[in-house]
Amino acid sequence: MLRFWKKRFDEGLKTEGLEIDHEIEKIKKDIKESIKKRFAGSLAVRMVDSGSCNACEAECNALSNPYYDLERLGIYFVASPRHADVLLVSGVNTFNMQHHLIEVYEQLPSPKWVITLGDCPLNLSSFDKTFAIKGEIEKILPVTHHIKGCPPEPSCIIKGFLEFLKKI
Repeated sequence: MLRFWKKRFDEGLKTEGLEIDHEIEKIKKDIKESIKKRFAGSLAVRMVDSGSCNACEAECNALSNPYYDLERLGIYFVASPRHADVLLVSGVNTFNMQHHLIEVYEQLPSPKWVITLGDCPLNLSSFDKTFAIKGEIEKILPVTHHIKGCPPEPSCIIKGFLEFLKKI
């Protein structure tokens, strides 16, 4: 398994090159400036997994490593929705989590924004409609922005946050 990741990392270094690094650095700079203007320096995000395969959560965990370092940009993951500016939802709208999602959304202070992460919240991706799945997240919550991918790479998540900041 370690060989697979080392090979993937080495290939990524060869294909990405300096152009991608400059693009990511520009995006990071834009995010930091937008957060400083709109949120007084920090954007608090409450993430809820409403029923997914956990691939999106794994990619979000990578955002805290030294390469991406999302906190340096002013974006923090918080444990309480009462301290959050944004609700980040991954996974499908499941029967058991629908009530909890609505509760978390109601606990967010106003103004409330919802970002969905991955393909599952929009089109149920690999999950079929069964008794346990209620449908898309946008049927129960007003989605402000969607970050595409299955799962989206950390750089795509960062770009998604920038697009969200431009949108609001």
